[in-house]
Amino acid sequence: MAKHIVCFGDSNTHGYFPTPDGAGFSRFREDQRWPGLLRHHLGAGYLVMEEGLTGRTTAFDDPNRESMNGLTAIYSGLMSHEPVDLLIVMLGTNDVKERFGLEAEDIARGMYRLLKKAESLPAWANGRPRILLMAPPVIRADWNEDYHRKSRELAPLYEKMAVENGWAYLNADTVGRFNEIDHMHLTEESHRALAARVAELVLALPDNGRRDPA
Repeated sequence: MAKHIVCFGDSNTHGYFPTPDGAGFSRFREDQRWPGLLRHHLGAGYLVMEEGLTGRTTAFDDPNRESMNGLTAIYSGLMSHEPVDLLIVMLGTNDVKERFGLEAEDIARGMYRLLKKAESLPAWANGRPRILLMAPPVIRADWNEDYHRKSRELAPLYEKMAVENGWAYLNADTVGRFNEIDHMHLTEESHRALAARVAELVLALPDNGRRDPA
């Protein structure tokens, strides 16, 4: 039986990118997005499911848009794909926006609530939660120093949380970058690099054989 991996995130899991003129957005093809490329790297023994939604936050309601709160979406996001062998989460980029009024510590607490709820759900293969927490790349936008600062401060907070809770961890900023148009979406090259690095981490996780038969 193939192992089930759920990639839970925002537009950078969904694969959005701005058009060259910055006037609109498009979506990378499945074979260009990092979850689809991860599926290719891992092979037939794995089923990789995309649960990416543009605008999603860790645990906060968006006053301008419905259904953006990751905390309220994680139940359906996991239970619809059970039994889940690994949950990969990369969120936090949207949380830095001014309308939320959050600091990096608030965003990290939102992520902690999200992942603890995920752990508590009866969706896990063999009853064992396994999580890979990814800090998103830094927003290097000259037009907003707060976005840059808060996104930069997330990685050490996420890493500390992962160590304390026994979760695997990756700082995506060490692997990929956001584009130079809107500074908030991964380049195609970064999707490729991220998929390759995540595949290495997945294959190196302890007890990485096929899961026990039901």
